[in-house]
Amino acid sequence: MLENIRISLKGIWAHKMRSLLTMLGIIIGIAAIIAIVSTIMGTNEQIKSNLIGSGNNAVEIRLSQNGAVMDFSYEAAPAGLRQLDDDARELLEDIDDVEQVSFYHIRQYAYGIYYLNSSLNGANVVGIDGHYLAAAGLCVRYGRGLGEKDLTGFRRVCLVEEDVVASVFGGANPVGKAIEINREPFVVVGVVGQTSDFEPTISSMSDYYTYAEDSSGSIYVPDQMWPTLYGYDEPVSVLVRATSTDAMTQVGRSASDALNDFIGASDDATVKYQATDLAEEASQLQQLASSTNAMLIGIASISLLVGGIGVMNIMLVSVTERTREIGLKKALGARRRTVLAQFLTEAVMLSLIGGILGVVAGIALSHVIAAVAMVPVVISVQAVLIAVAFSMVVGVVFGLVPSIKASNLNPIDALRYE
Repeated sequence: MLENIRISLKGIWAHKMRSLLTMLGIIIGIAAIIAIVSTIMGTNEQIKSNLIGSGNNAVEIRLSQNGAVMDFSYEAAPAGLRQLDDDARELLEDIDDVEQVSFYHIRQYAYGIYYLNSSLNGANVVGIDGHYLAAAGLCVRYGRGLGEKDLTGFRRVCLVEEDVVASVFGGANPVGKAIEINREPFVVVGVVGQTSDFEPTISSMSDYYTYAEDSSGSIYVPDQMWPTLYGYDEPVSVLVRATSTDAMTQVGRSASDALNDFIGASDDATVKYQATDLAEEASQLQQLASSTNAMLIGIASISLLVGGIGVMNIMLVSVTERTREIGLKKALGARRRTVLAQFLTEAVMLSLIGGILGVVAGIALSHVIAAVAMVPVVISVQAVLIAVAFSMVVGVVFGLVPSIKASNLNPIDALRYE
């Protein structure tokens, strides 16, 4: 076998230009497939990252009516609904892949928020418990968080996001300053932001409308102060942090089912808890991107077929050129399978070298496309291995006919060949 490989490499090197042109179809096909697969995977990672956030595996579960999330800023709370308590929290914490559970209240696009003579319209006011920051992937940038006495002692303190600092305080340190929320004063004790410093990639107007969120930010107050702000108790929403992004969909479904069982809501109930499944939404967009590019992979695969035909053609030429050599070997006692193995090895080596060159070209092309399209570079090791293996299969399949022809030559006729 090693001798066959040495002879094959020597033959390929002796006809460098012819061998390169023969491998060109395989190189182009494999490079195109690797580049397309890389682009698909990079696009999918960008979709997942933009929708979910880098490392933020939080799933929102909110009360909905007829499939629409309820907004208690203008909707009345359902009568007789069982409130979530520590028993409900334990149910959620026992679910597989659940890392953190938080109960919270929220007013989206709240009004009546002031600092001195400045108003902040469109911000979110969130009533949080001690688990919320960890579940939401938030950390305190400066100042302090909400301690146990803040959360249980009805203290009028709050945390603000950096967007609020920029829009209301002009970028100045807000810690120690008081803001008014629905005519109630709250002292800012800290500024929070995402742990991962994540920013979505906006490369088009479509991306902007898909991913852009409210820029006014959020204000976080102790959950016990919620009745003081908005006058009555209302059902809480739930934030569940999954151990991984891939587990978000299953965690959301399991958690919403557990909550609906806890409050006694049947499958056909009009009011029940429903998970906001960003992972599923990301998956749908990924499937759309993948199906669109699947046709491109099929088109690129045609060049592999062309490359295989090129290998078969050049091997047939090689058999013709080396007819006398084959006759001499067989006259000296070379067996049919020996000649077959020699030419088959040469065909495989020709395809394998083309496959390796195609992998290098594909990786380089992936980086170029990623830079132009502004998507992450994700090289699929599986695609690379399959591409190299496929190039060897091409060598075997398309080198078989010339190898059989060479092995079947009559030694007398081969020696007399001019």
